[in-house]
Amino acid sequence: MPAEACDKRKPAPANGQKIPDTVPPPPPPLPNPSTGSANPSASLHALWGYLHPALDHIVRAPTNNPAKAPAIDVSYHMGVHTAVYNYFTSQSDASSTPVGLAGFPTRFSVQSEKAKASGADLYEQLDRYYADVAREIFLGAPADESALVHYLVPCFNRYSAGAQSVSRLLNYVNRHYVKRAVDEDRGWLRLADVLDAVARTIREDDTREKVQKRLRERRTEELRKWGYREGDPPARTAQIEAFAEAASAPDRVVPLTSVAYRRFRLEVLDPLLAVPKLKASKGGKKKRPPPAIGDKPPLPRGRLARAVKELLESKGGDEEERRRLAGELAIALRTVGIKVDHPLRKKLDRYLPPEA
Repeated sequence: MPAEACDKRKPAPANGQKIPDTVPPPPPPLPNPSTGSANPSASLHALWGYLHPALDHIVRAPTNNPAKAPAIDVSYHMGVHTAVYNYFTSQSDASSTPVGLAGFPTRFSVQSEKAKASGADLYEQLDRYYADVAREIFLGAPADESALVHYLVPCFNRYSAGAQSVSRLLNYVNRHYVKRAVDEDRGWLRLADVLDAVARTIREDDTREKVQKRLRERRTEELRKWGYREGDPPARTAQIEAFAEAASAPDRVVPLTSVAYRRFRLEVLDPLLAVPKLKASKGGKKKRPPPAIGDKPPLPRGRLARAVKELLESKGGDEEERRRLAGELAIALRTVGIKVDHPLRKKLDRYLPPEA
């Protein structure tokens, strides 16, 4: 994502005068590209060639409003939906009638190999796409820590708006592939993750219903780690589950928005949160920074932690703006699956707006 795509809010002038509203209109919707006689659903390569311009426009294109992704033309939107639907349908048809090559078992057939993916290939391609975009954001981060939070917040807002728009555009991937994968126990929380804990509470005479109830209770315990409370409305529960999905490992199949947020965590925030390793001295012992007089020895901090400290402890300037940036960064950390007990989350969660 180019740096200019991460628009920042214009700071107020020093004299306190109001800046006139001169925001230019949003870019026009991206038109439907001509495919000629080519069938965009004929292969993953053809489908990706058709999708890629739309994804770049929605996720990467500069915009005047980071909270709203640029649009694509209605005919392009319908064309993408049709192409994805036809591609998945052709894979399903192939999976129902696998034919082996002469002299080889069925598992080596061309159709079987194509059907085996049944959406996984497009899902993995989208995951790689988000990884590339997130790496661009990380590589564009300023070296000056005083500017890091000012860069990250609009970048995340722009990335998030694009990810949500892409998820709506490619909703068929969620409905056809992700839902099936979760039903097949390949989602963010798998049976093996909770089986040991549940097995200790199961008795031989327990019915299937009792076992399933314990599994549901275990899932609820996992969601509580992300802020779930008994009686939360469905929308709030879905939001909390999205936090857990974004925190999952890359091999877990999750909805497309959570795929995007997970990649932002892995490629952008995790490196910025990483604490630098202490250098070893000649004797093999690790050197610690010299302690300040009367203070505890300072511990090394990651780049983002140092940037937040500088933001919150800086003197002068706009206090309200600093609190806004801290609150929006807290929302970003939570959204991408940074755990509740992380020290920086604890520090920033105090700045969350009441409605968040």
